[in-house]
Amino acid sequence: MTWTLKHGDWRDELSDVEEVDTIITDPPFGQRTHKGDAASAVQVKSATGQNTRREISYKHFHPADVFEFTQSWRDRNKGWWICITSHDLVPVWEQAFREIGLYSFAPLPFIRKVPRLLGDGPASWADYIMAARPRNIKYSRWGCRPGAYVLEKGHYERKKIAVGGKPIWLMKKLVEDYTKPGDTVCDPFAGGATTLAAATMLGRKSIGCELQEETYKKALERMSGITVEPEAA
Repeated sequence: MTWTLKHGDWRDELSDVEEVDTIITDPPFGQRTHKGDAASAVQVKSATGQNTRREISYKHFHPADVFEFTQSWRDRNKGWWICITSHDLVPVWEQAFREIGLYSFAPLPFIRKVPRLLGDGPASWADYIMAARPRNIKYSRWGCRPGAYVLEKGHYERKKIAVGGKPIWLMKKLVEDYTKPGDTVCDPFAGGATTLAAATMLGRKSIGCELQEETYKKALERMSGITVEPEAA
């Protein structure tokens, strides 16, 4: 088996991981985004009488969490850092990357059209992918990569294991763009194990951790059916 998924807090469960090739993860978003999501759910229920949005059951990310995360992995991640976040935490990630000596790129938008029934202004169609790399010749010669990821019709997923989960299409693109075959990908906030599934499909090894027990069990069930795609074998 080329993947490992652990249950619990990444600080504890991944403390013995000595080295990975790439971090590709989707940690909790910032406080402003969590509050906005909760307020939107209340608005929709008030207007329609229906609960169409699942409640976020985990805490938002505080700036201190970002710095703790980058400091913890600074000597254990050899390569790219690919971290999906909300606009309010973009400057925090940039500063955290700089403090551990990485070269940080401008945020990469991940764009998907999200219908907005209520609100007082423009709907946000973008999450932001923070990309950073070591300052050495190997990674400076990695090559040009996309400046944005736009979810086209046909790649939407109606059912998600975890609230806020990203489509397998996106995670496969990120694995393709920022790893090499045989690399070990780490996702300390695995959710429904989409990153691990993408890595497995593309012939990479992976390790992840998920805090929520129910989500962890569903992710394990999902991973039991994931195999390497023929072109990656």
